[in-house]
Amino acid sequence: MDLIFVIILGGLWGSFANVCIYRLPKGKGVVSGRSFCPNCKKLITWKDNIPIISFLFLNGKCRNCKKKISPQYLLIELITIVCFLVIYYLFGITITTLLFLILGLSFIIIFFIDLKHYIIPNVLTFFLMIVGFIKSFDPNLNPIFPNYVNSLIGGIFGYLIIWSIIYFYKQIRKKEGMGLGDAKLLSAIGFWFGWISIPFVIFLSSVIALLSVIPSLLKKSKSMSSQIPFGPFIILGCILYIFFLEQYKNLLFG
Repeated sequence: MDLIFVIILGGLWGSFANVCIYRLPKGKGVVSGRSFCPNCKKLITWKDNIPIISFLFLNGKCRNCKKKISPQYLLIELITIVCFLVIYYLFGITITTLLFLILGLSFIIIFFIDLKHYIIPNVLTFFLMIVGFIKSFDPNLNPIFPNYVNSLIGGIFGYLIIWSIIYFYKQIRKKEGMGLGDAKLLSAIGFWFGWISIPFVIFLSSVIALLSVIPSLLKKSKSMSSQIPFGPFIILGCILYIFFLEQYKNLLFG
């Protein structure tokens, strides 16, 4: 029963993530108004808005205009369900699980917004900063989370390291190299996991980003100055940090 509940919860929050991904870049409120078809603008009824089931039942098309619905909606709901299941499997029914559900859902929304629009909404990064810092005052939390001193240092360090990259790149190249949204996202990660997470995340995210653009550079479809969304790579770096935390600490401290 617990697994069924987690799957349903993941599907519902995945549907909410889709709303955020569509509305936030447009400056629209995520709770104002019902969902509608982007093509015909007709409101979507509750029976056509059931996560995964409605998409499959309608064969991925709007009931009214028969226009194809982006498979991204189904993909995000599935990713959210898998994310919730993994977190539940690792941490059970705990406060740690609740915190990681918040972080995971926020990461999914940021990932897809930045991937498409090259922006990271402040409402998401500021929310993560606040939650990340407040939770650090609880001494009984999972050891993966830092105390409030390390959390504060991590938040400041995360922001400053990317701000410094932006500043020096601009001085040398006379143009912007990264956005402050990336700095705020790394700062949020610092608040959540402390200063120790920042070197790992910035290094791994940079390596993954470089590896991802090498094929495009070889094909000359992109140049070294081409814009890429760095937020998704920061998120991937953070996920790897969470899974390889013990190995990372052993490498640093023996």
